[in-house]
Amino acid sequence: MRLDLLKTLNEERKARRAAILVTDMASGEQRLVKGADIAADPLADLLDQALRAGKSRSAEHDGKQLFLTVQAPPVRIFCIGAVHISQALAPMAKLTGFDLTVIDPRTAFATPERFPDAPVLADWPQNVLPGLGLDQYTGVCLLTHDPKIDDPALIAALKAECFYIGALGSRKTHAKRVERMMAEGFGEDALKRIHAPIGLDIGSVSPAEIAVSVLGEIIAALRKKPLRVEKAA
Repeated sequence: MRLDLLKTLNEERKARRAAILVTDMASGEQRLVKGADIAADPLADLLDQALRAGKSRSAEHDGKQLFLTVQAPPVRIFCIGAVHISQALAPMAKLTGFDLTVIDPRTAFATPERFPDAPVLADWPQNVLPGLGLDQYTGVCLLTHDPKIDDPALIAALKAECFYIGALGSRKTHAKRVERMMAEGFGEDALKRIHAPIGLDIGSVSPAEIAVSVLGEIIAALRKKPLRVEKAA
């Protein structure tokens, strides 16, 4: 690999930005495509598929055999609320390979004993999230039902354009949440990115079942390219 490509690749990795190294298998020619430039690239569809899968792969384009070396930042999930759903979700996320952290200022709930599978930050979201670097490879789950705790995290997640934002609560609760976020200056397009009620609609009842539905929704948001009908909806 050329030194200039390696330098740029390392810079993108350090900044938690995706990039794909495209190698022509016949000629050995290489070029680096940054995540922000994929949409305008001639290989946009192939690069998008590889990045969503998060794995390097071989590909063919215009009769050329290519190898796509994918560099994607590790996915992080922040659960706002040390609740039963978070307790069930933490080991599931670990098995899936996601880094999950629980944030809750209520020290009676936010304890290492209750969360042996995940780091716990017993503090207010507005105090800790600014130092955690939310980005497009971060998912945020709002699980406390308490606007004083959830809303600061929601504001931070919307500003950072996190790839997944899910919020617990009924449609009525979410309508009030939307009103509060509009008062904070967020528009309709941004608020449509909130998954509420949180989780896939699989009829889940128990905290563990809800955790399954949430994890499934997170994976779908990360890996699955929306269909046209889904975009329209």
